[in-house]
Amino acid sequence: MAAVDPQQLRTFVTVTRLASFSDAARELGYTQSAVSQQIAALEADLGTALLLRRPVGPTEAGRRLLEHAAPLLVRLEAARADVARLAGAPSARLVVGATAPAVGAVLGRALGEVRRAYPRVQPEVRVLAQDVLPAQVATGEVDLALIDGLAAPSDPLPLPEVGPLRTVAVDEQPVVVVLPAGHPLAGRAGLALADLSAARWLDAPDLTPPVARLRAVAGVDGFRPATRYRGTDLHGLLALVAAGHGLALLPEPVPAGVPGVGCAPIAAPRLVHRTELVHGSLPEGPAALLARLLEGVSADSV
Repeated sequence: MAAVDPQQLRTFVTVTRLASFSDAARELGYTQSAVSQQIAALEADLGTALLLRRPVGPTEAGRRLLEHAAPLLVRLEAARADVARLAGAPSARLVVGATAPAVGAVLGRALGEVRRAYPRVQPEVRVLAQDVLPAQVATGEVDLALIDGLAAPSDPLPLPEVGPLRTVAVDEQPVVVVLPAGHPLAGRAGLALADLSAARWLDAPDLTPPVARLRAVAGVDGFRPATRYRGTDLHGLLALVAAGHGLALLPEPVPAGVPGVGCAPIAAPRLVHRTELVHGSLPEGPAALLARLLEGVSADSV
């Protein structure tokens, strides 16, 4: 069997995502017959049907191929972007990706220094989810990223493997559980995270660790999400905690000014809220300077 053709694989993923041969053809800029021929060639190469035709959807073998396809295509795009960065001229653009909690004073000060060094550069900051940022860095969608998350003090963040990226911790803070002020555990000197597994939790993927991550670090099931909060307004999240809609795990210090909330530190397991700088090869320019500035912060603070 020959190696899988990347273009056929990309076409298969697109047809599956759109559940339509004609829609995939329009998105990819092909004729519908060309899309059909690519899928037929891929099925012949793998010796099995990958798509049901009416309605369009993956077979069992197709679903298994999809599990491999996404990381393979990301790695191919990452390789193309990495080589292009090394071979290209210095870039004058600066696109920074960041999770919402990672956008703070450290980034603001460093961007100010970059703008003084490159006055014609107009930096762009994109607030994105943790799970998509490493791939965006690897494929060149963003030049570098600041990603935050929950980790043991000696462990890196559990980021997906998408290519040869450099990760540097630029900040670490203790974590606390935020509860309504009248909660019996508010103000305790230290709590075991596992003891809170039966509590109701706020599911706020843009601001707090996902409940699946809480289960993993606590080593127990539970952590039932009670209310889903989509957004990056931390004061809005705290207001929901104060109203009893669920608990939240946040880095210290928790912003003041929201009445009705209390905090208690997590004593077990030992956890920190870490922010990491993630980037690939960077030709000399604004992005490389920003990376050096942020890595300098890490040498001073972590």
